[in-house]
Amino acid sequence: MTSIQRTSPNTTTENSRSINPNTPTPVLRVEHIEKYYGSRSTVTKALDDISFQVRPGEYVSIMGASGSGKTTLLNCISTIDSVSAGHIFLDGKDITSIDNNDIAAFRRDNLGFVFQDFNLLDTLTLEENIALPLTISGISPKEIDDRVYKITEKLQISDALQKFPSQVSGGQKQRCAFARAVICDPKLVMADEPTGALDSHSSRILLEIMSDLNKDLGATILMVTHDAFCASYADRILFLKDGKIFNEIRKGEKTRSIFYHEILDVLSLLGGDRPC
Repeated sequence: MTSIQRTSPNTTTENSRSINPNTPTPVLRVEHIEKYYGSRSTVTKALDDISFQVRPGEYVSIMGASGSGKTTLLNCISTIDSVSAGHIFLDGKDITSIDNNDIAAFRRDNLGFVFQDFNLLDTLTLEENIALPLTISGISPKEIDDRVYKITEKLQISDALQKFPSQVSGGQKQRCAFARAVICDPKLVMADEPTGALDSHSSRILLEIMSDLNKDLGATILMVTHDAFCASYADRILFLKDGKIFNEIRKGEKTRSIFYHEILDVLSLLGGDRPC
């Protein structure tokens, strides 16, 4: 479908979901964004006046039924798609105004991506896949080796670095993809259904590791998922319905088990997907 662009004033407004002024400056600010698809006769509003913020080191999950707008939202934040109205700020920079010629460099320097289907290069070893962003950035071989060693030790795949993607399990592939996403210390790691292609055991391992990296390295993670168990590892969950934020819950001091059941309660009201 054709994307419809609608201009909006180049000004910012107070976010309706603003955080306490005593907390750190948000790394991500989404302000009143809208997204339309289609033609004049058949317009679909995929995102409807969405606003929220994400603090540095926060782990946020986005949930919603199919067609709720969660993937569109992630695509707009990642600059894969553009908004029709509103603004998105990453570390204070308005990414909705970035020139098309500069988008690739912006993604490389600021964003890390984890996809359901891994997106690894089959002709490269796991080590080469992980090191690729650093190689492109011109980092010295010694520093590349040091960074790869540290992150793969944390992700428990250092013994598989010389293997090719076809020679390792799905869980190892996804941990490799996550290592590649965080190796450049991006301002925001974006994960789209990261456990979707994994079995339950591999999913649990990956989620535990992502949670540890979030706590130990302060990685800021924005994850789209339909699975309540997966979402229960996050600090906060935004629920989307018909392109709008339907509800928001925070884990706080709750156990993950209690948080998981709170998620299920909201999903039952939402009419969304049940966990697989």
